[in-house]
Order: sequence, then structure tokens, then C-alpha cells
Amino acid sequence: MLKRRLIVALFIVLGIAGIGRLGFADMLVNGAGATFPYPIYSKWFDVYAKENPGIKFNYQSIGSGGGIRMLSNGTVDLGASDAPMTDQQLSEAPGKILHFPSVMGAVVIAYNLPGFTGTLRLTGPLVADIYAGKVTKWDDDKIKALNPGAALPSQDIVVCHRSDGSGTSYIFTDYLSKVSPSWATDPGKGTAVKWPVGLGGKGNEGVTALVQQTPGAIGYVELIYALNNKIPYAVLQNKAGSWVAASLEGVTAAAASSAGNMPADFRVSITDAPGADAYPISSFTWLLVYQKQTKKDVGEQIVKFLHWALTEGQKYAPELKYAPLPAEVVQKEETQIQQIQLP
Repeated sequence: MLKRRLIVALFIVLGIAGIGRLGFADMLVNGAGATFPYPIYSKWFDVYAKENPGIKFNYQSIGSGGGIRMLSNGTVDLGASDAPMTDQQLSEAPGKILHFPSVMGAVVIAYNLPGFTGTLRLTGPLVADIYAGKVTKWDDDKIKALNPGAALPSQDIVVCHRSDGSGTSYIFTDYLSKVSPSWATDPGKGTAVKWPVGLGGKGNEGVTALVQQTPGAIGYVELIYALNNKIPYAVLQNKAGSWVAASLEGVTAAAASSAGNMPADFRVSITDAPGADAYPISSFTWLLVYQKQTKKDVGEQIVKFLHWALTEGQKYAPELKYAPLPAEVVQKEETQIQQIQLP
């Protein structure tokens, strides 16, 4: 009988230990949203979980629109968006939502032109005309004028855009609305717009795949997706008239114009920023958190993670082609973290 009890006790101990090792007892923080920062968030969640045993993050890369919707519905603990929430979205949420800029990144104009070598130059108004269906051939005079001597093929331009509610689309259409009055009128800017022409792909991953697989394609994706898939992307003319390729320095230069006078709620646009070195399709991306948390343990972990992401986490940004936050923005965010209320 004693032997049997010892065996049972041993199984119980081993079972408890197994639960810990397998992670069944780990606290889970659920998040969802933007695909734009997914590579850096994946890195953060992995490193943070290793440094803080017992806490795991489950993040669904479903697009900014989906992240805002799931946070508003209370389906997840943490939202993520490349587009700041609108006044209407904030008013419809069941509680006050705080915006925390996490990193900065660049959206590039990727293309697939078999046989073309060299660097493609494009302007914002010309990109708007391409996406409006007004420029339909790669050897159009408007493109040739910006690329003298380039061997541009007489090939149809296949426009690729997002099919889902997307913060990357918001950044892109926000930029087009600033540089093209006709685009600003229709279709305008938003996480989802009525695209005049083109094929839709889900997520940055989907648009990247479309461009890769379609000769003559053009599409907008976050920089790391173009780099990881070795897809060429255009050099753009910025507001100052300079030709600039997407870079961390260009994103940092774009943020410099607003870092010192950041609005209190952190909802700001840095597309088409002034400055000779500014890359024109740059943006902050935001983590979205309820000010009043409903679960004490989860709320405590979110607060700890935000502190970590704004400090230690920033060092992982450059290797994944994101720009770290300006120091003055981090200081303001640290103050906002103190507004988070735990039960």
C-alpha cells in the first residue's frame, strides 16, 4: 500500500513539473493586429518570454483593422495598429484606449520587372496615378522622364494592394492624399479604401507574394518584407525634392519634425515629412492598451512589457530594419504608462 502511494505521489509531482515545462501553466497575454511590425513583435515576445519565464504572448498578425476590432470587442488584451484609431473608434470602445508608439518603419514601393536593372525612380503623384489606373504601362512617358536611359519594358503595370483592413494601407494612402489632391478627394485615406484598380493580397505577406509572383507588378509593403524576399523597391522623391531610398536614417529624419511636439495622445502622421533626408512613407506603429485593465495579473504584465519594449526592446529594432523611438518620445510614453490602472 505504501509503495502504491509513493508511486501515485511521484506521478503527481512529475505531472506538475511537466505542466511547467510544457507551458500549460504559463500566463498568456493575447494580442492581435498590424502585420507591419510583426517581425519585431515576434522577436520581442520571444526574447521577453525567455527573460521572464511563466509569461507568453500569443499575437495574431491579422492587420490593423482586425486588431482594433478585436481589442474593442474585448477579444484580446493588447491591440496593434499602424493607423491611429479614429475619434469614432475610440468613442465606440468600452473604455479609454491608450496609444503607445513602439517603433518606426518605412513602407516601400516594391516592383517586379524581369530584365530591368538599375534603380527605379518614382514620385508620390506618379505612384498615385498608377494606383488610380491613370498610368498603366511601365514605359509610360511619365515614368521614362524620371528614369532617362532606363530600359523600361512595354508591359502592363499590375497594381497590388491590401485586401484586408490595414495600417500599412493607411500609411500609404495617407501619403498619397498629401501628395495628390485627386487621390485625397477619392479614394482618400484609410485602413480600407475602394481601390480603383488592382489585385488584393492579405497582409504584408500577401502583397509581397503577389509582387513576387506577378511580372509587371507594383505593391506597397513594409521594408523588412522587401528585404527578406529580395524584392527591389523604388527610390522616391521627398517633400524637399531629394531622391531617397528607404533607410533607418530616413525614417528617423522623418520623425524628427514631430518628435519634439508630439501630441499628448501620440496620434501623429509623419508621412511626407519635411527635411532633405526624410523618407516620405515613414510611420510610427502603435500598441493599443486599455487604460483601465480588468485582469490584474495580465495588466501587470502588460505594464512590465511596455517598459521593456520602450527600453531594452529598442535595441532589436535596427537589425530588423525598424528605427528606434526618439528618446523624447520614450520619456513621454513612460509617463503615460503610469496612467494604466490595475484592478
